[in-house]
Order: sequence, then C-alpha cells, then structure tokens
Amino acid sequence: MSENEFSLPMPEGSARRLAVGWFCLSLYSLIGAGLVVILILIARMPMIHDLIPWTGSFKTALVVHVDLSVLVWFLSVAGLLASLNLRQGSGRIGLAALGVSSIGALLITFAPFLGVDAPFMNNYVPVLENGAFFLGLILFLVGVGVMALHALLTPRPSEGWSSGAGALRFGVQTGLLILVASLIFWSWSYLVLNKGLDGLLYYEALFWGGGHVLQFTHTQLVIVAWLWLATAGGGTHSLTPRVAAFLFLLGALPVLVAPVLHARYLPGEAAFQVGFADLMKYGNGVAALPAGLAAFLAWRNSVSTDPHARPLRLALILSLALFGLGGGIGYMIKGVNVTIPSHYHGSIVSVTVAYMGLGYLLLPRLGFAAPPVRLTLWQLWLYAGGSMLHVFGLAWSGILGIQRKTAGEAQGLDTLAKKIAMGVTGAGGAIAVIGGILFIVICWRALRKRAENRA
Repeated sequence: MSENEFSLPMPEGSARRLAVGWFCLSLYSLIGAGLVVILILIARMPMIHDLIPWTGSFKTALVVHVDLSVLVWFLSVAGLLASLNLRQGSGRIGLAALGVSSIGALLITFAPFLGVDAPFMNNYVPVLENGAFFLGLILFLVGVGVMALHALLTPRPSEGWSSGAGALRFGVQTGLLILVASLIFWSWSYLVLNKGLDGLLYYEALFWGGGHVLQFTHTQLVIVAWLWLATAGGGTHSLTPRVAAFLFLLGALPVLVAPVLHARYLPGEAAFQVGFADLMKYGNGVAALPAGLAAFLAWRNSVSTDPHARPLRLALILSLALFGLGGGIGYMIKGVNVTIPSHYHGSIVSVTVAYMGLGYLLLPRLGFAAPPVRLTLWQLWLYAGGSMLHVFGLAWSGILGIQRKTAGEAQGLDTLAKKIAMGVTGAGGAIAVIGGILFIVICWRALRKRAENRA
C-alpha cells in the first residue's frame, strides 16, 4: 500500500471481538429505532392501543427513535472505530464498556414501558423524564466514554503522520478526544445549570453546549470514513497523509472555544446559545470542505474493476452530496420551521450513508461474508435517494412556512402546495425506511454466514 492510501489495519483477538460487538450494537440501534416507529403505528389500532401505556404520545416514540437512530448509532460506530485504535491484547476494558453501553441502549429502548410518558423534544438528546430512560442514557454514555478513554490511553503503536493509516488514526483520536470533551461539557452544564428552569428549557440548556461539541466528533469520524472509502473504492488520493493529519487538527481546533464559552456564560443564557450555534456554524466545516473535495477527486480518479468497490464508491459520493445539500440548506434557515430539520437531516443522513459504506467495507475484513454487490447498490440508492426526497420536501415545506415539531392539524396544511410538499416529505421518508431495513438485512445475512461457517 502506498503512503497516500488511507486504510486502518484490522485488530486481532479481543480487540476484533470488541469491534464486532460495537458493530452489532450499532445495528441494534437501527433495529430498535425502526421497531419503535412500528409500535406506535400499531398502538393507534382500536383495542390494541389500550394495552400500551404510551400510545397517546407520538413524541414519546420520536424521542426514543431519535436517540437510537442518531446518538446510539453514531456513537456505536465511534466505539467500533475506537476498537481499531487499541493496542493488541488490550480489549477487556472495552468489552466491559460495550456491555454497559448495551444495557443502556436496551433501557433507552424500553423506557416508555418502564416509567411515565413525559417526552421533551429538546435538541441533540431529546429525553423522557423517567428514571429508566435517564439510567439508560447515563449507562450508554458512560460506556462510550470509557471506551473512548481506553482507546486514547492504550493506542496501537503510531505509524506516524507520513502514512495513510497514521493520519486516519490521528483523525479517530481527535474525534474520540472531542467526544470525551462533550461528555465533560454536559456534566459541567448539569452542575452549574439553574435547576429552577422548567421542563423543555432545562433540557435544552443542559444538552446545548455538549451537543454542539459532539457534532465535531461526527465530522472528524465521517472524514475518516470518506478518506477510507475513497481508497477502498479504488481512488487515487492527491491528498498526502501529512496534509490529512493537518486537516484533522484544523477540524478539532475550534472546540478550544467551547470551554471559554462555558466559563463566560451560563447554560441557557442567550449568549451561551448563540456562541455554541456560531461555533458549529463557522467552525465545523473548516476541515470537512477540503477533505470532502479531496475524497471527491479521489472518487473521480478511481480505476478499480473490483465489483465490491462499487458500493464503497457509491456510498462515498452519496454521502458527500448529502453533506453539501444539508450544509447548503442550513444557510436558508429563517425562523423556526421545518427548514431546520431539513438541514440537519441532510447532515445526519450524510454521516449515516458513509457509515453504511464503512460497514460494507469492514464486514469481510472482520471475517464475515462480503455483502452482495447488486443488493448493496439498491440499498444505498433507496436510503440516500429517499432521504434526499425527504430533505427536499422539508426544505420546500419550510419555505411555505410549515412549523417544526408539529403534526396533524397543527401543521396548517391549508393550501395544495403545502400538502404536496409534505406528501413529498412523507414519500421520501418511506423510501428511506425501506433502504434502512434493507441495510440491516444485508448486514445480518453477512454476520450469519460467518456464524454458519464457524459452526
């Protein structure tokens, strides 16, 4: 492998089992997120809804769905990448962390059945105000935090910034360090926050600072995925490992502003809210834009004839397109309407598509069956294409003035244009759901083939 090829070597022994475990937890998060939606739909049926205690609240289902499909999914992939950073034979602490996070994810999933139905749709980490949910959330985050620290404190021997593997490893390390920082900022907010704040205002202030910082982790790790997918897809990088490492450093530096904001303002104050919003708005793309361009150029230069490289190239280009779409829509936001979820859905799906491609890349490298090429191509087009339609529909609806976090008559669909826009949104979402289910099926079949071969 030449120096300009970006790839991470696979771990052995307990570290490999740990990587597989985090991968399985990431799949569970997507399964759980889908089941929650199905449960709430079933719960609307006559006679059945009386058997389920939280059927009156779609927001309850939405809280669990968002936390599983974004927080647990993204951070489980972070745990997977952290396991690739571990020194040989140092996976035991990570396995304990994985177990704690898994228990937490289960509690988050079933919390609506274990406590009161009290959902709050605050940003970043929406919550259910019951003990089971918070216990699950704390356990999951503690497990992820321990895993990140373990990978940072017991890393594999460094290949140096002059190699592609060394640059990617540095990207993973900066992402994990920012992840730990976000957990510290959440704890800091909890300690200084005015406990007199009520409900939604309290949780919005609690998760605001750390939630914005956590987005830098996702950006660092999706850049790792982009560069890796470009190499695995047969692309030739003009970007050198030293420049890539510099970009990872550049992407992490804006986070140094976060402790200054925390020290100067109290969570919930207007200056605190605006400061963190501006930090993400102006700081979170400084590395992603040049790195994305480099990955795009590598994609254009691909000459590989390996059929298994095709889904990796497709995942890369769709992820880059969605990242650009979501970022562009962010500059269209005016007021509190559905343009906001249009923006962040584009960004979230961009990361998800890249992680799906990474899953297809890693399955055979971890010893499982290679996913079928034609089916993976269909899956990526369904998920990304449906998501693009969903994002477009939300952006159009936002221009028409439809407010966010509303449903039914509260949406004010009083014109044909509004009805068509929301219809496009729903159709795109349905197509994306099919693509998401297909991803789980493809990965499950690959995992089962490994199990059958070993039996």
